[in-house]
Amino acid sequence: MNARPSVRRPRSLALGLVESLGERIRTGVLASGDKLPTEAAIMEEFQVSRTVVREAISKLQASGLVETRHGIGTFVLGMGEGGAFRITADQMATLHDVVAVLELRIGVETESAALAAQRRTEAQLAAMQEALDAFAAAAEAGRDAVGADFQFHLEIARATGNPHFEQLMSTLGAPSIPRARLSTEQPDAAAQRDYLRRVNAEHESILNAIAAQDGEAARAAMRTHLANSRERRRRAALALQAQPNASV
Repeated sequence: MNARPSVRRPRSLALGLVESLGERIRTGVLASGDKLPTEAAIMEEFQVSRTVVREAISKLQASGLVETRHGIGTFVLGMGEGGAFRITADQMATLHDVVAVLELRIGVETESAALAAQRRTEAQLAAMQEALDAFAAAAEAGRDAVGADFQFHLEIARATGNPHFEQLMSTLGAPSIPRARLSTEQPDAAAQRDYLRRVNAEHESILNAIAAQDGEAARAAMRTHLANSRERRRRAALALQAQPNASV
């Protein structure tokens, strides 16, 4: 019981930061084209961690309010009418929708992982490790770890050095992580932990390949991870369909 408030706190902090920065954009305090303060400045002003700041920025990116330009900073786009490409919530409502997005991610992220292996910096590698540490902590605490999961994939996109990979991942946002939409397949906390440990082992294989600067191994590890995720969704659908009055 004591763990529940602390488990939920990072998510509340991130959403609070999204609301605060979003309000500044809506009221014109931060106008279109303005550069957001640095991570360090936001951390100091709002008294939050780097992980919270990055999660909030990712949510603002997914909403179309800001964009991050590699090596320059994060800039205000306006009120979300920016990019033409967008996957909305109703396009992630069914198993078929989730699998379709996973197929898109397989096409994009396998190459993203290979490029990240070739181009990553030590700081970027550390950011990936930080996301994995957050994932492991969330999993052990009984949370779904969606935010940290997405952050890991976003850090890989950043490490490509190609801003289009990062922008596409930011557009997909955390809802592109299948558990964000279809999370009913785990029957209890122990099964959830075991499941997330398997996912994190796949993440670690990707990270190890990127750390070793082995592009082919990184590509293969990412493909295996996302293909496994697609297969897990399909198995989950079959299990749900076998239950009375269940649907996916």
